[in-house]
Amino acid sequence: MTTQDMLDERYGRGRSPARRWAIAAGVLVAVGLIALFGWFTVRNALNAVDSDTTSFDVADEHSVTLGFQITSPPGSAVACAIEAQDEQHGVVGWRVVELPASELHARAFREVIPTTALATTGFVNSCWVLSPSAQ
Repeated sequence: MTTQDMLDERYGRGRSPARRWAIAAGVLVAVGLIALFGWFTVRNALNAVDSDTTSFDVADEHSVTLGFQITSPPGSAVACAIEAQDEQHGVVGWRVVELPASELHARAFREVIPTTALATTGFVNSCWVLSPSAQ
């Protein structure tokens, strides 16, 4: 018998199986939460869309032609909000364009943005993957 066992017997301390089960349950819950967080992180990264404005051409006070490229998951349709702004950074034109699914990872586009006043710039505000039901 070890010293620890003799002390436990003498002072009435016992090792409770319930305590071990509680610790095991806590560890199991922690591992489950970490796995869930990891899955959400990976899932969001797989559906990420990156966009870059490559050019813009102010044709007149009624339109801007915007050149941009996107990097998206292959096989997914994408929508992008594009906009034109004036000198004071006021929005003078915008539209949402839906881009069809493609097996290519990176693609380039040119779109016309109708404007209500003379614009000084055009850019991609944001892009997102369309859900399969929206396609």
